[in-house]
Amino acid sequence: MGDADVSASSWRFVEVGRVALFASGPYTGRLAAIVEIIDHKRVLVDGPSEDPAKIVPRHAAPLSSISLSAIVIPKLPRAIGNGPLKGKWKESKVDEQFENTSWAQSRQTKEKRRKLNDFERFKVMRLKKQVRFEQKKALAKIRASA
Repeated sequence: MGDADVSASSWRFVEVGRVALFASGPYTGRLAAIVEIIDHKRVLVDGPSEDPAKIVPRHAAPLSSISLSAIVIPKLPRAIGNGPLKGKWKESKVDEQFENTSWAQSRQTKEKRRKLNDFERFKVMRLKKQVRFEQKKALAKIRASA
């Protein structure tokens, strides 16, 4: 028989220490760490951010309202208290790690575009047209010389 090629899945597992982003509910757009797994549909989360506007109080959250990130706080004990979690959060630099991900950068871009008014959207459209025109011109020049 042939050799079996076994590789680990690229799924993100629900685990204690996994950082999650709230996709819906009152804490939409905030980060929290999974502190305890309650059952197959709910987890206990706590988000001790340094920014008071981004704090998520400890509560049970349904897995359907959060998105798991690739960030994991290593060796986080189950049901850790808020104080020690805050220390581990700072030590792992979770906020900085998340801000450097392409996911966070695309969210910021979408938010910025969502806040544009009609005239600003028009200006963006005109600038994009100008860029495309210059690119076409440069490409035509390269083709002509080749």
